[in-house]
This record gives sequence, structure tokens and C-alpha cells, in this order.
Amino acid sequence: MLTGTVIDAGDGVTHVIPVVDGYVIGSCIKHIPLAGSDITEFIMQFLRDRKEKIPPAQIKPTARTIKEQFCYVCPDLVKEYSKYDSDPSRFKEFIGTDMKTKKEFKVDVGYERFLGPELFFNPEIYTTQHADPLSKVVDDTIQACPIDCRRRLYKNITLSGGSTMFKDFGRRLERDIKRITKQRSEEYASKLIDKSKKPAETEVRVIQHRMQRFAVWFGGSMLGQLPQFFEMAYSKADYEEHGPSIARNNPVFQGI
Repeated sequence: MLTGTVIDAGDGVTHVIPVVDGYVIGSCIKHIPLAGSDITEFIMQFLRDRKEKIPPAQIKPTARTIKEQFCYVCPDLVKEYSKYDSDPSRFKEFIGTDMKTKKEFKVDVGYERFLGPELFFNPEIYTTQHADPLSKVVDDTIQACPIDCRRRLYKNITLSGGSTMFKDFGRRLERDIKRITKQRSEEYASKLIDKSKKPAETEVRVIQHRMQRFAVWFGGSMLGQLPQFFEMAYSKADYEEHGPSIARNNPVFQGI
């Protein structure tokens, strides 16, 4: 399938990229300035506020490890808070080792388990510079595309990057996008004179796959295996002849 919406969330930024019949619709690409590093910073702030006894030089690696090992996406923030309040076993403990003294230190891991990834769905808890949740950005991206390909773009939303690896990330995103499309359909149906003619329901499917964490590198390796790759790639001799400015034009896309 050569048509779909790619959500690429890495360490520094998250992109939403629509692809139709193998062609990227560049004018419709959107991004949000939230990604893995922001979640790490958010968790670091939790640890500092609680005055956890972590060696100063190791607070960032500790926050990153907590993010990767303990964090998950919850369906409802209020209910998740109540679950933690009623069940203390949900709180976890991280054990690290001081690189200088070689002594162990312990860190309590609590609400940050689900509040970290929540930045994608409720960014206002972290920043005031960006207010749109990821589900709305995805919907806006698809709605900006030509109308004849929108249903196919909703049907094949593919995740890419390490920051999409949180447990239940795809399920939450799919649910939120479905709510947006359903609300739009209901508003449209309410304006119809003939109430018997309802718009067909939009199928939304978020796809997770085994190459999700390394999808970008996997795609690059697939491209490198093509026999046409060396016809489209610049050689070292080309670079030495023209200098860094040669990178401004990508020969991969000249044949498209």
C-alpha cells in the first residue's frame, strides 16, 4: 500500500506526513514541537520536584530510562489518578548505580508513568506554546489533503520512531481520531434536509509494526538496496567537486 499517513515521533520533533500513491504531499506536512526529549525533561522535572536522591550527573539518563521502561499511555487521566490512589502497587521503583561511588540509589516512579506520554494528547500540561493534541494535528493534516484520498489516509496511519513505542499509544490515538471524525460526521448529518441520507462512517486505523522503532533506518536500507540507488545518489567525488551546497538538491526525487 503506497497511500497512508506517517507519524514520525523521534527525539526532537514529531512530523505528520501524508503519502498518496507513493508521493509525499509536502504542502500538507505538519509538525509539533514535542517528542521524546520533551518527555524526558518532563519526567526530570517530576524527579527534581520530589527531591529524589539521584546523582546530578545521572538525572537525565535516569529520567530517560524511566521513560523507556515504565511509561505507558492511559485512556483517561482522571481515572488513572484514582487507580494509583486506590492501588499502591501501581507505583514502581527504579534502582540505579552511582557511577562515581558505585552505590545503589532508588527512585520512586509514580504518576509520571502515564503523565509523560500524555504530552502528545494533552500538551498544555507541559507547554503553552503548543496546544493541539496529536490526534487533532493528524486530522488537520488529512483534511488539508485532496478530498478523494482522505479516507485512504485515515485507513492507513502508520507509526514510526521510538516515541511511538509506548504501550497503548496506537490504541489511544486511534480512539481520539475516531471521535473527531465521528463528531464531524454527526455535525454534517444534522445539517442535511433528508435525514435518511447519512454519510458513511470514516474508517480509522492506526498501524503498529515490528520495525516501528527503526522505521526510518529500515526505509533507508530498503532504498539503498535498489539498483537505481547509485544512479540517484551523490558520490564522494561529486561532493568534493561541488562542496556542501550539493546537498541542497536531493537526486533521489529527480526521477519522480
